[in-house]
Amino acid sequence: MTNNAELQLALPIGSLDSYIRSVNTVPMLTAEEEKDLAERFQKNDDLAAARRLVMSHLRFVVKVARGYNGYGLAQNDLIQEGNIGLMKAVKRFDPSVGVRLVTFAVHWVRAEMHEFILKNWRIVKVATTKEQRKLFFNLRSAKKRLGWLNQQEVNEVAEDLGVKPQTVLEMEKRLSAHDASFDPGFDTDDDDHVFSPGQYLEDRRFQPDTMVETDQFETQQSNLLRAAMNKLDDRAKDIVAKRWLTDDKKTLHDLATEYGVSAERIRQLEKAAMQKLRSAMEAPA
Repeated sequence: MTNNAELQLALPIGSLDSYIRSVNTVPMLTAEEEKDLAERFQKNDDLAAARRLVMSHLRFVVKVARGYNGYGLAQNDLIQEGNIGLMKAVKRFDPSVGVRLVTFAVHWVRAEMHEFILKNWRIVKVATTKEQRKLFFNLRSAKKRLGWLNQQEVNEVAEDLGVKPQTVLEMEKRLSAHDASFDPGFDTDDDDHVFSPGQYLEDRRFQPDTMVETDQFETQQSNLLRAAMNKLDDRAKDIVAKRWLTDDKKTLHDLATEYGVSAERIRQLEKAAMQKLRSAMEAPA
């Protein structure tokens, strides 16, 4: 059996090639060694055994990560996410089932990589439902030619993947789209300049009608609040003011000490006062 000294691997930082060479030097485990280590970790919480299980399968994570080169994401990030999935698999691995760890771990490794790709491939998330996720990772390989799918091909892909044809069409549109800068810089020539979405939006904050409307609304709300506060008794008014209307806001315990009651009682008084204020401000004039 491999001794512990062989596993004192110092993985290099900053070089993916060096990392891959290093993980490939970690000896692979036999079925008997793997089962023994898994049982030690499962029964005795032996972290050294778990570490050996993880280290011996790092090369497998690298292999899986290479299958996702086409998404334009850094390999070291994919490997890092896959390693997280591997550790989760080791934690949940049951040697009594009779399968090797690599067979069990592949689902956890891919799941972490898939989640990372979906979060980082585009600024706007392109796949949220189970059907969309399935299409995201299978649609390009399912297409037999370049260009848009025709209706027959859409139906075939939908049947093969067990999704609706409409979902196939929607995902094909999403995958064909590209992120556009909302507010690009102005370093392009006038002839080639393309207006960004941000330049089509109208800022109405400082238009006279908007400013008057906003000022009238704020004044009306202030008057309603002042009138509603005058309907509260002195204690409730003081609690609301000190809790919400001053810069140096008091805590429930501060007011409990001041009034000689419990913090829960102050909370009840505050809740009742806020309900009265809300009712007064919502009541028609």
